[in-house]
Amino acid sequence: MEMHQLRYFLAAAKTLSFTRAAEICNISQPALTTAIRKLEDQLGSPLFHREGRRLALSEFGRRMQPHLAQIVEQA
Repeated sequence: MEMHQLRYFLAAAKTLSFTRAAEICNISQPALTTAIRKLEDQLGSPLFHREGRRLALSEFGRRMQPHLAQIVEQA
């Protein structure tokens, strides 16, 4: 787990858009999506439900969001 992955997740969770999160993080959307998928693989569960262009936090994502935000704040 890398700090940039956590920041990307938090931006996507806030905006519910990979495109807008990528703009906020100043990276390309494919790079952000790849980083989040790697984070999901590392955590063993999806953080988001992806339905076409719609993005929603999964139950696991909702539970992990405060913990991951705390890690970023403490770093």
